[in-house]
This record gives sequence, structure tokens and C-alpha cells, in this order.
Amino acid sequence: MARKARPKASARKKAGKASKKAPARKVTAKKAAPRKAAKKAAAKRTAPARQSGTGISATPYLVISNAAKAIEFYKRAFGATELFRMAAPDGSRLMHATIKIGDASVMMSDEFPEYGGNRGPDIVGGTTVSIHLYVPDVDKAFAQALEAGASAIMPVADMFWGDRYGKLRDPFGHEWSLATHKRDVSPDEMQEGMKEAFAKAGKSG
Repeated sequence: MARKARPKASARKKAGKASKKAPARKVTAKKAAPRKAAKKAAAKRTAPARQSGTGISATPYLVISNAAKAIEFYKRAFGATELFRMAAPDGSRLMHATIKIGDASVMMSDEFPEYGGNRGPDIVGGTTVSIHLYVPDVDKAFAQALEAGASAIMPVADMFWGDRYGKLRDPFGHEWSLATHKRDVSPDEMQEGMKEAFAKAGKSG
């Protein structure tokens, strides 16, 4: 009877080593998740600080004839806090500044007409923009702004759309409207209220 050939010694050694090796372990989802979270946390720590919020947002950007003085006015008038300022190379103007009024950011700079920049509304003689602020107490906020140096354009009054509302101009030519919501009004009620308000305005004019 023929004898079976025994494997060579080198082959037996390789087979023995292979059998001793532990099978490769698969990384489970449970173990992978903490690693991903750790990477995200590390990315947040190393990310550069942003001056404004993330995502899409619309932020007013004011051109002012004296931005440094305007910042101090907005602090007195609206309780603004200064977040950032960057002086221009000439040392007398602000290239950029950001303040916060309530939860809203407002950006601004001085005039730079030599670089094709805009002029302040007090220089050109008017503005087509009004910045709207909702406040807890419009009468109190309006009086505070007037005390700080603003001038009234429209006194505070109850409006047909459900807000108590007033409008003023700051010393640098920018217009601000202030309001406190008083009652909810349906679209139909608002339409009728608008007709009545315009009719009264026409008679008084």
C-alpha cells in the first residue's frame, strides 16, 4: 500500500504559524461611533473663531460718518454691546466694527470714499433703509433713544397690524423703527385696518 507523502518541514511551520494567528476583528458600529465623535470634537476645537454665526443670515451693514461715536450712541440708545472693531491704517477711522443689539448683530464702518465706498446718510442727505427692532417695551426704548440723541420721525402709537410702533432717526442719519407686539391680527383685519388708517391720513392731509 502506497504511503502518503508528508508535507515538508517549512510548510508545517507556516501552517502552525497561521493557526496561531488570531482572526482579524471587524470594527463594529458601536466602536466606530465614538471615534467619529472624537474627530468632530477635535475639529471644532481647532476651527478658527468666526465673528458671526454659521449658516445663512442677513446682517445690516451701516456706513457711518463717525463709526466710533456711533458705537457709543448705540450703547446708550439701544443697550448695544461692542463685539469687535478694527482700526483703519490712518488711525482715525474704523475699517470694520460689529455690535450686538439684543440677539441681532449690526456691522458698520467709517466712510472710505477714496476707495469707492459709500457715504453716510447724513452726508448724502437721506436713506432708503430702516432698521427694525422688536423690544419688550417700545415706549421705554423709544424714550431712551431720544434721551441719547435720536430724533422722532413717527411717535409711538398702536398700529393696525397689531404692533405698538414708532420711528426715529439717529444722529448719523440712519433710521430705526421700534415696536412691541400687542395683539395678533388676521390678514382680513389687517387689510381693513390699513384702509381705515389711509382714509384717516387722507382726511387729515
